[in-house]
Amino acid sequence: MGKRILIVDDAAFMRMMIKDILTKNGFEVVGEAADGAQAVEKYNELKPDLVTMDITMPEMDGIAALKVIKEKNPSALIIMCSAMGQQAMVIDAIQAGAKDFIVKPFQADRVIEAIQKALG
Repeated sequence: MGKRILIVDDAAFMRMMIKDILTKNGFEVVGEAADGAQAVEKYNELKPDLVTMDITMPEMDGIAALKVIKEKNPSALIIMCSAMGQQAMVIDAIQAGAKDFIVKPFQADRVIEAIQKALG
């Protein structure tokens, strides 16, 4: 049974790309969310093994959602996704407890490597 993953990104096509990479590599995508508020809700409902979280989103950004999830679930595994040029935000995310980050546009092998590393 593959590990259960929640994908969070405000762009539907980005969620689709990540989902495609993950399912081809034996992971189970248990849910998707389009903003940080939905991410927190879905995390609590679905209890995924890992979350891929976009940084820049409407409503609640990825770093705020990361902090809320980590507060309730300190052992939560969250990998941040960012566009190039968001280094400062990536540093904030790592300090807030993110396990790793992947840069858009996604390279399948880098996505899988980050997820496998986070899952140990």
